[in-house]
Amino acid sequence: MADETVVRFDPHVHSAASHDGTEPVARILQHARDIGLDAIAITDHDTIERSRSAAALAPKYGLIGVPGVEISTRDGHLIGLGIETMPEPNRPFFSTVQAIRDRGGVAVAPHPFQRIRHGVSKRSLTDCDAVEVYNSWLFTGYRNRRARTFAQRRSYPALAGSDAHSILTIGRAYTEIAFENAPEIDAEAILDAITDGAVSVHGRRAPFHRSVGHYIRGACRKTATITRTTPSRILELL
Repeated sequence: MADETVVRFDPHVHSAASHDGTEPVARILQHARDIGLDAIAITDHDTIERSRSAAALAPKYGLIGVPGVEISTRDGHLIGLGIETMPEPNRPFFSTVQAIRDRGGVAVAPHPFQRIRHGVSKRSLTDCDAVEVYNSWLFTGYRNRRARTFAQRRSYPALAGSDAHSILTIGRAYTEIAFENAPEIDAEAILDAITDGAVSVHGRRAPFHRSVGHYIRGACRKTATITRTTPSRILELL
């Protein structure tokens, strides 16, 4: 009988390096270990330095660290997993996907179709390597179901991520990967499993009162963006 190793991976976590994050890297890694995660990616907004540090420190906590970043594109947010340098932000979505691939990474569309949270629109999501189909920051689950249907119809691998901005929600959604007869599992093996679609999603929504606060903060940031932009860009954001 084949030996199977199951890896629980949260691919979408923010540290204090994000404008809306609160936690230092060491605290995130310790908590991830304490709740039973096996791998984690720090994906801060438009900065990758803390993520690289977290990936290097992760083995000291018994974790596999995957470097990554959540990049702002012209068309919505995009996660790059497995990269050491960050593509230039605020470029078109499709060219940022290619920039991630050129760096040997995997391009993941986080919380798609949620425009209030800068998720990419269906019109712009023409190419990526995987879609986040379960994000814990949702009221009803409708957007998750829509993302899952979209991924299934287009044969995109499906991921789940907590999108945690504090330790209170780390691991509430995670991606599970089963490896058979694997002598060593590292970040590269995890990325290969994602692109192969050899993953399953697990999760539960964040508590309602925390979701309300999260959405209000997101709406305030979006309002601030709209007041600084042009009428044509406003229509794109809405």
